[in-house]
Amino acid sequence: MTSPFRWDVVVTGFCLAAPVFLLALRGEFTAEDVVTRLLWCLGAGWAVVSLVRWASTPPPPVQPAKAAAQPAEAPADGEPAPAP
Repeated sequence: MTSPFRWDVVVTGFCLAAPVFLLALRGEFTAEDVVTRLLWCLGAGWAVVSLVRWASTPPPPVQPAKAAAQPAEAPADGEPAPAP
């Protein structure tokens, strides 16, 4: 699980919060609005980083099957079945 305080999560959250800061500088948001929206930006940054990390993680390697676990070959049509 990705920590919400990793550097990539915090940087992504602040990038998403840039419009919030700009609207606060214009005077359209109060300090309470900014704090509330910053938490949402941090949560969105966490979701974005988690999704990208999940999508970019390669699948685990496939273990080859053991020779004993493979089923015996069935006889071809017209051939007699082997004796047990």
